Amino acid sequence: MIIRNAKISDINAILNIYNQGIEDRIATLEEETKNLRYMQSWFQTHAGRYAVLIAEENEQVVGWASINPYSTRCAYNGVGDISIYIDREYRGKGIGSRLLKELERVGKENEFYKFVLFTFPFNELGQGLYRKSGYRDVGIFQNQGVLDGKYVDVMAMEKLL
Repeated sequence: MIIRNAKISDINAILNIYNQGIEDRIATLEEETKNLRYMQSWFQTHAGRYAVLIAEENEQVVGWASINPYSTRCAYNGVGDISIYIDREYRGKGIGSRLLKELERVGKENEFYKFVLFTFPFNELGQGLYRKSGYRDVGIFQNQGVLDGKYVDVMAMEKLL
């Protein structure tokens, strides 16, 4: 397995994996799958310190991770919001751990001192990954969003790097 910086040529694979997360209703409040134009725009906002990493096996992208802006306020420049998405056929095989470890290394290099993330309380696989890597539960936002017409709670987690 290779973990590397994403390239524009990886956009279709990133899009496919992201859309799986949307369809499976386990990782995001997004309800509508995204198109190539959306993902290209997203990718362009991830330059410099806002890295996108790829997990590649046998020249196939099987997962990706990103550091996203937490806030536009300068007081939060050292806080990154992170995302990790794994192809559904590769979930639970340690790919998320490898991506997260490298994401943290890149984050430190780019002067992030803290990562935060938001997950569904029922996403036990994701929470297990983060807890194993030293993330702590911050709390649960009740009725934080709406998914398929129903209110959904969202759990916040964090780690000081």
